[in-house]
Amino acid sequence: MNLDEKAFVAACLCAYEWAHEFGRKGIACAAWVMYLFVASEVALVLLHVDGASHQILFIGCIYCCLITGIFLKDVSSRGALCTTAGLAYPCALFAAVMKIGVSEIWFETLTLACLSTWVCDSFAMFGGQRFGKHTVAPQISPNKTVEGCLWGAASSLATGLIIYYIKLLPEVSLAVCVLTAFVASTMGQIGDLAESSVKRMLGIKDFSNLIPGHGGMMDRADSLLFSIPTAYLCLNIFGLA
Repeated sequence: MNLDEKAFVAACLCAYEWAHEFGRKGIACAAWVMYLFVASEVALVLLHVDGASHQILFIGCIYCCLITGIFLKDVSSRGALCTTAGLAYPCALFAAVMKIGVSEIWFETLTLACLSTWVCDSFAMFGGQRFGKHTVAPQISPNKTVEGCLWGAASSLATGLIIYYIKLLPEVSLAVCVLTAFVASTMGQIGDLAESSVKRMLGIKDFSNLIPGHGGMMDRADSLLFSIPTAYLCLNIFGLA
């Protein structure tokens, strides 16, 4: 299974979790629109269809979301808006990951984004538990602290240095390695907070019990959905060398 197929499966699972949790709150989403979008996106990517096709698909699916709120009593206006939100997050971000998966710099992007994010998460947890005193967003995530975030950010800088000096990405310069790792992991921490804000709104701890002890697919993908596109943008803006 290649990256696009994995992203497709993960996106469908996230769409299901999204619709299921809102459904438990009495807000019925049109999950089929989200499934249609990610299935069409992976088809466009695998067929190497570029241009405005992706934008047209996204706009068409937004129309479908809103139309369901007009004509389907089960969905209603609240469900239509929540479906539109799910289309943007997480589905559109997964679509971006699918596009990145067939780019020329997919390996560099994933290496910097994933390693820096995973290391950052681990050190942020350690730093927060050991030194945490000041919360970042207590109304969203009372356990996330400024000290933990700083430990995570510092670890991402070290990750960039290590990636460069062990020649894991020989085409990427030192400055680009370090800067991309730092920016991507920082956006990963923001992604974690963004998902926490949705969970806080829904009054849940995890989106599902898909992965025992770790929550659902949404809970696992939250940081990477922000860090992977960010790393790709950084590598394009700064260049590899």
